[in-house]
Amino acid sequence: ESKALLARILREGAMGGMISRASAYAMGVIELNASMGRIVAAPTAGSAGVIPGILVAVHELYDFGEDALIGALFNAGAVGYLIDRNATLSGAEGGCQAEIGSASAMAAAALAELCGASPTASLSAAAMAVKNILGLVCDPVAGLVECPCVKRNAMGAANAVLAADMALAGISSIIPFDEVVGAMRSVGRLMNVDLRETARGGLAATATALEITKNISMENED
Repeated sequence: ESKALLARILREGAMGGMISRASAYAMGVIELNASMGRIVAAPTAGSAGVIPGILVAVHELYDFGEDALIGALFNAGAVGYLIDRNATLSGAEGGCQAEIGSASAMAAAALAELCGASPTASLSAAAMAVKNILGLVCDPVAGLVECPCVKRNAMGAANAVLAADMALAGISSIIPFDEVVGAMRSVGRLMNVDLRETARGGLAATATALEITKNISMENED
């Protein structure tokens, strides 16, 4: 598989140069949300930067037409629908794997299709994107969608690009997409409630996070 990926890079070039651009745009969406700006919460508010980050960046670099981008959004929506119906998109139910993982899968499938992948390969991209983030906990500092959420949107965008690149190189997911979604559901149910958007575990329970939470509470009281 590494040989296949390298062959694609040498033959057609990789989309790696797009990763930083897409990641920056993804962060921008979440920062806008944090400043009370208007966003589209797709698949969720906390993971809303991944899909637009990918689509805006790929359009700027490769100049896809509007129809192609709309088709990519339909693709992403279908993948998100399948995850929502068979697992969850909610961090409170499934951890961050359900939010950033789903967003990354949606973006990976959309990007792969834009670059000529078949439906089967697009689903492989989605499956690989979820597998890479399987088990990721939801641990927002002070219960806010800022830390670590902003940077996780950047990571989700990068993950989507890499998953799409692998699918376009002919690499397929050993575990089919539907089974990967089932695994994500199972992992979410096994995850301790303190790691599912309660701000009681993970990064949210560190000394610095607790101090931030205390300071925010004091500011709100004032």
